[in-house]
Amino acid sequence: MTYQVKLQVFEGPLDLLLYLIKKNEVDIYNIPVATITQQYLDYLQMMQLLDLNVAGEFLVMAATLMQIKSRMLLPQEERPPEEVEEDDPREELVRRLLEYQRFKEVARHLAALEWQRRQVFVRSTTVEALPPPEVPVDQPPFEASLFDLLSAFSQVLQAASKEELYEIVRDEMTIEQKVHELLHLLVHKHTLAFEELFALSRTRLHIIVTFLALLELVRLKEVSARQEHSFGPILIVRREEHLATTGAAHDA
Repeated sequence: MTYQVKLQVFEGPLDLLLYLIKKNEVDIYNIPVATITQQYLDYLQMMQLLDLNVAGEFLVMAATLMQIKSRMLLPQEERPPEEVEEDDPREELVRRLLEYQRFKEVARHLAALEWQRRQVFVRSTTVEALPPPEVPVDQPPFEASLFDLLSAFSQVLQAASKEELYEIVRDEMTIEQKVHELLHLLVHKHTLAFEELFALSRTRLHIIVTFLALLELVRLKEVSARQEHSFGPILIVRREEHLATTGAAHDA
């Protein structure tokens, strides 16, 4: 597989750590380093398996986690003198996570305000424009993260391994072809459950190609991956502006 999906629009290593902390429902001030490190490495291995363009920061964070884990496993009397004075090897990482989490909350709040502002239409007038009225609006859709998608993809692979997969005929479908196939599906049914995308997959390679095509569509903002709540089922939704354009062309 020579095709790579570039992930500039997706999250970084601190996002993955915050995701794992929230998913495991653990205290950010008391991170179980061994568990989180293993899960982090599992996600990193999955990203490398998919031949994603993984940023070097992910590898740096993996090395940092391994170092913290090894320092916590050492008995205090065997630690170097400069480390004995430290209260907790996790302290610096926790500080970075808390600071990053604050920035994310501010960014999320600003994005929600922008989304709400787009729901208000002000009538044009020659008189000086009045400020938009305060009207209650719904919250913006809850977007699934890259790591939600990877988690759902892992479940699809595990379920497929328990079923009969056909490997007799080599499947030559490319990611570009799969992108067009998914778009065609979403013209007729603009919302699909994540698992529905893999209903016709008969090989492990076909499952991987389908997932990479989905990531490409998310990157191009042709579709969005949404959840009703954190870690809930994922719905793949064709963005309305693209749906209208494609639907009109299809009807013509």
